[in-house]
Amino acid sequence: MPEPTPGAPRQVPVPSGDLLDRGFTIWFTGLSGAGKSTLSTALGAELRARGRRVEILDGDVVRTNLSKGLGFSREDRDTNVRRIAFVCHLLSRNGVVAISAAISPYAAARREARELIGDFVEVYVRCPLPELVRRDVKGLYAKALRGEIAHFTGVSDPYEEPEDPDIVVDSSAETVDVSVQRILGHLKARGYVMPGAGIGGRPGGDDRTR
Repeated sequence: MPEPTPGAPRQVPVPSGDLLDRGFTIWFTGLSGAGKSTLSTALGAELRARGRRVEILDGDVVRTNLSKGLGFSREDRDTNVRRIAFVCHLLSRNGVVAISAAISPYAAARREARELIGDFVEVYVRCPLPELVRRDVKGLYAKALRGEIAHFTGVSDPYEEPEDPDIVVDSSAETVDVSVQRILGHLKARGYVMPGAGIGGRPGGDDRTR
């Protein structure tokens, strides 16, 4: 193999067509109000613009349909996450980009989802509690802090922060566009989307139940 010419641009391998056509799952996790649904919608639009088939599994919608009747015990929360993971697995293995936007508070359940799906990108949407309280127009955090709502993740129920997520975005410090651009950059590096234009063509409810 010939030596590269000094000063020449570095040759970056182009992802194969097989990988670019393969489905995968983007798993947003984070507290209620952190911005998971907003980011999943914006990212989904960008991926569709690149010709990918995308399905979004929003935590509230899943709770209303697929997981109707489940409560807020750890067992029920884990069951909810397993159902989401199973659907993501089915979608991904059939060439669809599945985007999950659910709190998924327990690390073991998220790890189980990763092992089931395989092509899995965990995105931790971080946001400090004071900012979540400030954003909460429904006042749910305030009620939970007063002890008026039981089993509220991050207040009266635990949230286990990811120890080694694929990406961390901070919705208190980044705009949606910046976060989506960073996620796209990771997907490009992994070979799931082709390098190209960024966002817009430029370079480069009570969701305690989720």
